[in-house]
Amino acid sequence: MEEPKTLQEALAMFGDPERAFQFAVQLRWPDGNVTCPRCGSEKNSFIKGYRRWFCYPCNRQFTLKVGTVFEDSPLGMEKWMAAFWMICNCKNGVSSWELHRSLGVTQKTAWFMLHRIREALRDDATYKFGGDTGPEPVVESDETFVGPNPAKMHKSRKAKLQAEAGKIKRGFLNSPKTVVFGVLDRDLRQVRAKVIPDVKRETLQNEILKQVTLGTRVCTDDFVGYNRLSPDFMHEVVAHTREYVRGNVHTQGIDNFWSLLKRTLRGTYVAVEPFHLDRYLDEQVFRYNNRATRDNPLNDADRFVLAMSKVFGKRLT
Repeated sequence: MEEPKTLQEALAMFGDPERAFQFAVQLRWPDGNVTCPRCGSEKNSFIKGYRRWFCYPCNRQFTLKVGTVFEDSPLGMEKWMAAFWMICNCKNGVSSWELHRSLGVTQKTAWFMLHRIREALRDDATYKFGGDTGPEPVVESDETFVGPNPAKMHKSRKAKLQAEAGKIKRGFLNSPKTVVFGVLDRDLRQVRAKVIPDVKRETLQNEILKQVTLGTRVCTDDFVGYNRLSPDFMHEVVAHTREYVRGNVHTQGIDNFWSLLKRTLRGTYVAVEPFHLDRYLDEQVFRYNNRATRDNPLNDADRFVLAMSKVFGKRLT
């Protein structure tokens, strides 16, 4: 079955529950051999009236949703696929209220759907940036702070958040914001980001060691947390108090990602709890890494199929 190319085609295809179901089956079992998600056996029979299979070795029934982020959801695949299309291809994200109005589900259900979609979009890559990714691999590293603006807060709320930040040692200067760390590979044009507890040198440099191959050229700003990187990496520093670009030494790529992230959070999601911020990062990283570029001309259908192919083997209760 050919995937839809435009939003109009997607709505026409996924408006029919049977076609949406068949499309999802084709994505999960592209070779046509349906296997049990519990035991892996191909000995099963399809129960058409219930859209499920009966596995003979297990002596149990299973559905298309078992072993995916859709498991235990009463929603049909037509609503799930429409939600996937929207969140993958809307540049600034989709709020739960907008999804609730578009799909005709409650706001709580839309919020439930969005968090499971973000779980599916999570980057599972295990390779490190740098190394053999290009003729001269360059990785940019930076940290940022996400959260409310203290200058626009009521005095009592500002004092309360600063006290909480001081207890859990989040950031510096008792900032009530959440620290986010990111690295960007210029050759791959890929980014990775995650929430970290603080901006201590040990924390920042351990994250770089996890994500970047030893010996890679790493560009950072002049924050003291990046000092002493030179024994393991070719460390280049740009002092933002004097300049932002010095030849090929800059952090403009990762700064661009921070700009897109914060505009999405402020404009679409408005207020995000630190507990959930990692999932919103996964969503933004997916859209950034799979954007249409000159070297990688992905379209809306490609992003949708890629996202749907990542739902298997993941579960969020």
